[in-house]
Amino acid sequence: MKTNHKFNKYRNCNSYMIALCLVAILGLSSCTKNFEKYNTDQTGIADKDLKIPTLFIPIEQQIFQNYQVAQNLNADAYAGYSTPPQTFGRTLYNMNYVFVDGWNQTAFNQIYTKILGPIKNKLAPPPLSVKTTLPDFWAIALILEVEAIDRVTDKFGPAPYSKVGSSLITIPYDSQQSIYQQMFLKLDTATTSLQTFIAANPGATPFAKSDVVYGGDYTKWLKLANSLRLRLAMHIVKVDAVTAQQQGQKALSAPGGLLSAVTDNAAIAGSGQNDYFVITESYTDNSMSASIQSYMVGYNDPRISKYFSPANTDPKFTFPGAAYKGKYIGIRIGSDIPAKPAYSGYSVYNFNDTFTAAAPELFMTAAEVWFLKAEAALRNWTGAGDAQTNYETGISTSMTQYGVAAGAAAFIADGTSTPTAYTDPQNTANNSPALSNITIKWDPAANNEVKLERIITQKWLAMFPEGQEAWTEFRRTGYPKLFPVVNNNSNGTIDTKIQVRRLPYPLSEYTGNAPGVQGGVQLLGGPDNGGTRLWWDVNKPNF
Repeated sequence: MKTNHKFNKYRNCNSYMIALCLVAILGLSSCTKNFEKYNTDQTGIADKDLKIPTLFIPIEQQIFQNYQVAQNLNADAYAGYSTPPQTFGRTLYNMNYVFVDGWNQTAFNQIYTKILGPIKNKLAPPPLSVKTTLPDFWAIALILEVEAIDRVTDKFGPAPYSKVGSSLITIPYDSQQSIYQQMFLKLDTATTSLQTFIAANPGATPFAKSDVVYGGDYTKWLKLANSLRLRLAMHIVKVDAVTAQQQGQKALSAPGGLLSAVTDNAAIAGSGQNDYFVITESYTDNSMSASIQSYMVGYNDPRISKYFSPANTDPKFTFPGAAYKGKYIGIRIGSDIPAKPAYSGYSVYNFNDTFTAAAPELFMTAAEVWFLKAEAALRNWTGAGDAQTNYETGISTSMTQYGVAAGAAAFIADGTSTPTAYTDPQNTANNSPALSNITIKWDPAANNEVKLERIITQKWLAMFPEGQEAWTEFRRTGYPKLFPVVNNNSNGTIDTKIQVRRLPYPLSEYTGNAPGVQGGVQLLGGPDNGGTRLWWDVNKPNF
């Protein structure tokens, strides 16, 4: 981590509540002495030059803004994908369950200042009035908004949403249930508008110059909106099975269909600033987690060389030595890690071939949707199809995505390989036996719980490196079975076996939006710490 670049960037930010001046009514120049600062366009676009094509691209790219602190050092790690090879000069930090407030602040605030603000303040009102004059453009904005607010609520729980921009003093929080209801309604509006436009203007791409996700292809945006609906529906299946099934079946039968092929994948194209590349190659802060090592090595997964690089045996590292050449070695979360370069030679994300500087960043794939359909079939949702067919198609689609399709058939047919134990060559205190004996090959005779573990485990492998959704699915289902933290310094607020459930609200909320966050904690229904479950995170069996 380059501290000056990533940390100081947000240390001077005030509370997000003040920052929301940018979405409040323009002209209230007396709100605070910083009003002019926070009422400026957070995308860097001057008002006089504001045009839709130049506005949409920054909004899309902000999904992964400040990625290291906003996601990599929380969701990616808690999903079992990555572990940093250093502690950033701290003895207590996110990896051992003592949260760094500034990191949480970035994860919370930026969605409002970088995405919701421009959408509400620039696109909806005059002079653009996209909401009413260009409903097709507005549909894209709503899909981006749903993707963005879901990232906030699934990290923190209740959050400001419906009342954003309504006050310069305090912003009330919405319950997570209400946020989900609003997301479904916004997807209703978006899909209806896109269906109408596509029917009236077949082949038209007016959004082409404004779109770094699909190049203006509305048919793919429609597939994405339907797929997001299915994802969100599955999130709430344990807390509200009726709504989950209704929304899930609506997605499964929706006009335009779902993401189904690699060419449908939703990815944000950048300009030589791929976040995985930056934090892995430039910062040297992004190593393989022991959890994903256990599964990928145990399964002889042909994607492993696409996802990660083998241990680096360069003599400049104190470890590993030549005996580990060609082997994949991860780091277990919560390990006592000495200063660099003690763990710097462990496996890292493959930035040479896959996560290159110019590589787009994926936020939803067709492979994920096939696994969603597999679970929907287990739950007997109309239109889901056959669970085994969906499961195997999900695996093969992911293999195609990473250029290893030739290995898919053998992988799918493997009924014996299981995850491996973890051994840290430097510290036996970090060792652990394998936590799961789940195999790959589909077993029609297995019960639904075993089938679900199989589906979610392969879904987790296919969704890499998108830890936001992977962490959500782990919390919702309990799968895959991940190594718990070695050192839990949460003072009893987080159960080591259950693992972290959410991020606490940033302190800036308590100083700048105290009535709002206090209401949010009441809606949360438990203390504002990492051990409190979210609304959809119900402590009961999956079936």
